[in-house]
Amino acid sequence: MSTSSQHPIILVDHLGKKVTSPDGDLVILRDIDLTILSAEAVAIVGASGSGKSTLLGLLAGLDVPSSGRILLDGTDLFSLDEDGRAKIRRNKIGFVFQSFQLLPNLTALENVMLPLELTGHQQKARMVAREILGRVGLTARMQHYPRQLSGGEQQRVAIARAFAAEPKLLFADEPTGNLDQVTGERVIELLFDLNRERATTLVLVTHDETLSDRCNRTLHLDAGRIISA
Repeated sequence: MSTSSQHPIILVDHLGKKVTSPDGDLVILRDIDLTILSAEAVAIVGASGSGKSTLLGLLAGLDVPSSGRILLDGTDLFSLDEDGRAKIRRNKIGFVFQSFQLLPNLTALENVMLPLELTGHQQKARMVAREILGRVGLTARMQHYPRQLSGGEQQRVAIARAFAAEPKLLFADEPTGNLDQVTGERVIELLFDLNRERATTLVLVTHDETLSDRCNRTLHLDAGRIISA
């Protein structure tokens, strides 16, 4: 998709994050300015402790900054209370985590149905969940519980769950971190196939160069600052 048909879905203005410790203030992020376009795929890379996961959490409204602001699809995230930010996440954002975070007492189908049910789409939840689980190659595993699935299968369920409600944005934190190379490459293909088909914006924290190389841009964080984009 050409940038001429895209618009900014995330605008970050002078974002900072610090925490107070017994030894004084610890600065995690410093004066971050950033624009991400709709349907873009952006990788965030950097050494451990550089602030990658903190930045991802702030972009998703899971954490509150010490300074600056984030506009997400035109809404100032931190002008909202936690309930307001939760509504934004529920309606516009999907998540894929390294640790999968599937609910152990729900089947694969039920895990994927859950975000649809939470957004008030109970009637179509089962149909949509079945369709997208088929899309990720898990038709035969829909009634299995997470403990009955391999790591790669669990991550595919997590991806299906993230895309089920057709979010505008998908945040992924090390989505291939717990997978072997072959399975990781399949998961990467799946992420970008769905990104392309559904025009979902992807923001990915990763150490996986295969994954970052597939993105439109790579943001390099060092000591809480973006040093290249």
